[in-house]
Amino acid sequence: MTNSPATAPPSTETARKTPWAWTIATFFGAGLGRPGPGTWGSVAAVLLWCAIAWLFHPTPNGLLLVVFIGIILSITSGVPAAAIAARESGRHDPQFVVIDEVAGQWIALLGSPADLRHGLIALVLFRLFDIIKPFPARQLEKLPEGWGIVFDDVAAGLYALGVASVLRLWIH
Repeated sequence: MTNSPATAPPSTETARKTPWAWTIATFFGAGLGRPGPGTWGSVAAVLLWCAIAWLFHPTPNGLLLVVFIGIILSITSGVPAAAIAARESGRHDPQFVVIDEVAGQWIALLGSPADLRHGLIALVLFRLFDIIKPFPARQLEKLPEGWGIVFDDVAAGLYALGVASVLRLWIH
């Protein structure tokens, strides 16, 4: 039995879209990249971090503050944006929603020195933990709507931050 057009879930192409929510949820379109939209979202977050570091040359504390503000903004705007985009697309946790990867990636970058090597280490670690979702990350996916979409990646970011911090101590 096929779904009639009235009962079929809307696709991302035909659904009514709330522009601000979709812009934030896809992180200005990074989530529309193929293949692997989550990786595109993470790469976009690292590139923005690199651009800020290279263009503005902030002090280590200044970069830490900018990243911390980015984390707060991506979580506080990302939870409702992810919920709206998921609802409007008819999907529980759509792949094109990558603001959660941005938040998690920036958490992984907290305290990292402003150089590409540390950015790449944080990127690889975050993607690894985002994919394997160790406890309690997988369980956080069960939170309602945008909370579950975002907070499993926050947990993955915290794991990546912990490992990256230990690696920084070991390397130096």
